[in-house]
Amino acid sequence: MTTALIPGRPAPLLISKEMVDSMKPGSIIVDLAAERGGNCELTKAHETVEHGGVRIVGPVNLPGTVPVNASSLYAKNLLTFLQLMIDKESNELAIDWDDEIIQGTLVARDGAIVHPMLVAKEGG
Repeated sequence: MTTALIPGRPAPLLISKEMVDSMKPGSIIVDLAAERGGNCELTKAHETVEHGGVRIVGPVNLPGTVPVNASSLYAKNLLTFLQLMIDKESNELAIDWDDEIIQGTLVARDGAIVHPMLVAKEGG
């Protein structure tokens, strides 16, 4: 599965024809960058190409084809994140300020900017 894509630019080539030639028959490449040329040299947008027994799938806008699943996944991620901050026994807010997920998502605490990326910008 390849997903490398830089907005506004053609997709970078990650898998050459020679690399595909070296793969075992039955291998599958799903190139999520097909719309911008693909990360595989043999990718064709909107098509499944077979080369030497290797299938190269070039879907376009794959996330747009699964909005219900994407919404469910997003909702599950939000629920899991919120459950991280709730004590299971008391059902009360109990934030573990030392948790790496909390630290990575925390922007401000007690009136001060605390996220490392923002603290550097604020001070500079």
